[in-house]
Amino acid sequence: MGKIIAIANQKGGVGKTTTAVNLGGSFGVLEHKTLIVDADPQANATSGVGFDPSQTKNIYDCLINDVHPSEVILTTENPNLDILPSHIDLVGAELEMINMPGREGLMKKVLDKIKDKYDFILIDCSPSLGLITVNALTAANSVIVPVQSEYYSLEGLGKLLNTIKIIQGRLNTDLDIEGILITLYDTRLRLANHVVEELKTHFQDLVFDTVIHRNTNLAEAPSHGSTIIMHDATSKGAINYLNLAREIIQRHEANKLKEENNKISLEDEL
Repeated sequence: MGKIIAIANQKGGVGKTTTAVNLGGSFGVLEHKTLIVDADPQANATSGVGFDPSQTKNIYDCLINDVHPSEVILTTENPNLDILPSHIDLVGAELEMINMPGREGLMKKVLDKIKDKYDFILIDCSPSLGLITVNALTAANSVIVPVQSEYYSLEGLGKLLNTIKIIQGRLNTDLDIEGILITLYDTRLRLANHVVEELKTHFQDLVFDTVIHRNTNLAEAPSHGSTIIMHDATSKGAINYLNLAREIIQRHEANKLKEENNKISLEDEL
């Protein structure tokens, strides 16, 4: 059963799509079957892995027209990486979903149909806290919060964490915070270093050890319709995202081992 991870922050320009595409690509080269769900009407994740959003069926068809996701999913140049594409039509989906029964759980129903085929499913959320993002958080097991190393990112983080708390209380009690990911980090800037210190002081173990540095190749890769690992595997951006993938896999495996040990201990007590 695939672990579903939403990548969310209502602030734009913090690296959500960059993280979804390149973390997915890194999981893929590490031989973990991965699906990227493009839940942003801008469809940048879709074009970022080489597809024209206007030429395919998309997640809108799954949410509104009940098309099975297996009819929509596309395979990328990485054999272990698939994408459920998006389209500008997704802008109107929120209005159409308002009167639908169980509207907050529609994406969960879609992903439940195919999650057993993947090790990881990454949902690239739009820069808003609207109904589509609520759907993503309701469907997810955990959420990665990309945070740019600047002051305004700290201000917006509290609002997002409050939204996550509401989702946990009302719609998805199993939702965890996978981690806070520092992005667009420039070691030369004093403010960037201060923001990193603040995040680690306040959120401690929730902050990933891996930091995503500002890197030109990360910005160039989408123009080639490719993940950074396929575009330039030796770049700092590729190394950063491979390290992030390894960190998440290690956490995932450690949690599975802990659950198994707890289960064995409980059986012994019985």
